[in-house]
Amino acid sequence: MNYKIIEGSKFQTVNGNETRDYVVFLHGWGGSVSAFLFVAKRLATLGYRCILLDMAGFGDTPEPTFPYTVKAYANDVRRLLYDLGIEKAVFVGQSFGGRIATELAYSSPDTVKKLVLIDAAGCKPRRGLKYRLRVFAHKFLQKIGKKGLKGSRDYQVLSPVMRETFKNVVNYFQDGQLEYIVCPTAIFWGKNDKETPLYMAKRLKKRIKNSQLFLLDGGHFAYMDDFFRFFAVFSAFLKE
Repeated sequence: MNYKIIEGSKFQTVNGNETRDYVVFLHGWGGSVSAFLFVAKRLATLGYRCILLDMAGFGDTPEPTFPYTVKAYANDVRRLLYDLGIEKAVFVGQSFGGRIATELAYSSPDTVKKLVLIDAAGCKPRRGLKYRLRVFAHKFLQKIGKKGLKGSRDYQVLSPVMRETFKNVVNYFQDGQLEYIVCPTAIFWGKNDKETPLYMAKRLKKRIKNSQLFLLDGGHFAYMDDFFRFFAVFSAFLKE
């Protein structure tokens, strides 16, 4: 797995002893190391060691040889941290990366010091009539021997392995995991997010006991749209 470590010369101290808190950034679908690079560079100046990843099939990390699941992606992250000798870290996940961060907080709570979810996917969406009619039409076309409806443009350009991976990811709902997450959690959400609507943020806040919700001006990439507000609250949350 391709990764990048960003750290500054300044480190935090507690009772005169140097500390190095690790912050692991998990990008959204189609993203890469660069998605959080500007955040990591700024955070490093405050004394944090930041680790940015290219998940399998993204950036400079090759596609998996078989269709991946959210659990498989989480296993890759765990394996990398083990190889780097990191026992515990803060995890920051946006959209698809939020799924992986949630999986880690649920299945490996001892490795997650704090959790930061940014416009995170993983909650089961509300489905309206338009969606249900589209699903019915797709299944009907397949039943009569047709190819069915085409997916999004992004989906169409994926390789067969990544198409199956995409299906595995978007159909994996984590609502039942949320009440078992015990680490301090900050939830950042764009007020105008259309891909992961605001009701999902409210569901996360309600079900993750030790969580706080912060609304930002912007959409699905609100940490970019409203960066200065995001970074001010984000850095304060890390220091708590």
